[in-house]
Amino acid sequence: MPVFRFAPSPNGFLHLGHALSALMNFDLARESGGRFLLRIEDIDAARCRPEFEAAIYEDLAWLGLTWEQPVRRQSEHMGSYRAALEVLQGEGLVYRSFESRAEIARLVSEDEGPRDPDGAPLYFGSPLAPAERERREGAGKPFALRLAMAKALARTESLAWAETGSGPNGETGEIAAKPEAWGDVMVARKELATSYHLAVVLDDATQGITDVVRGQDLFAATSVHRLLQALLGLPKPVYKHHRLILDSDGRKLSKSTRATALRELRASGAARSDIRRMVGL
Repeated sequence: MPVFRFAPSPNGFLHLGHALSALMNFDLARESGGRFLLRIEDIDAARCRPEFEAAIYEDLAWLGLTWEQPVRRQSEHMGSYRAALEVLQGEGLVYRSFESRAEIARLVSEDEGPRDPDGAPLYFGSPLAPAERERREGAGKPFALRLAMAKALARTESLAWAETGSGPNGETGEIAAKPEAWGDVMVARKELATSYHLAVVLDDATQGITDVVRGQDLFAATSVHRLLQALLGLPKPVYKHHRLILDSDGRKLSKSTRATALRELRASGAARSDIRRMVGL
């Protein structure tokens, strides 16, 4: 049986981009006789708030969506993420990096170095002198846990995924994964035993998700997800990346840019049919 999911983060109010993804997942589940699950991705305790989570349930119900209970909340499953991280550590695939984001950005800027698909500085191993690294470790400084990409790739065969939607450049069908484009990607931090990449693949496997339907902004990240699935022996879902809803400046809608929230549209008199029309459904 097909299993679909919508997995928002409660760090702001839902907007039209979220509506498109939620409605697509719900419609596909209904059309295929499958299941529709809701997951709350709340690992970022500093930004996630109860009022945003409550608003997610309210907005989705207003759109006419129903979902299975109980809802999976990532913050309640940190132990499972920690266990997976320990597996990777036990195989020597994870190491600590003590550079701050500002330090890495400065090094890349000075060297005009490469960047990952999200535009962040590409990181391949620590540029710190061994003595400085030891000093920071001994002082208990914050660190990131990073996947040793070269070692990880050596443990896997060629990776790919089935794409039934399309990437930003029209890519579809069998897509060759290119996790090396992300460098030694972060999989956890000192204060948090997971990252988005690690949590999402574990959650999808635990919930039996067969079809991952999400925006094209996550198309490139699928390469990292396929690598982690292979390393941890997790099943491989089918992926369907859909178009993004853009603002008047051609940028994707975002909570950080205060895109018009669904609750504002509802307050202004919009009906659920209007939302479907606005997102092209």
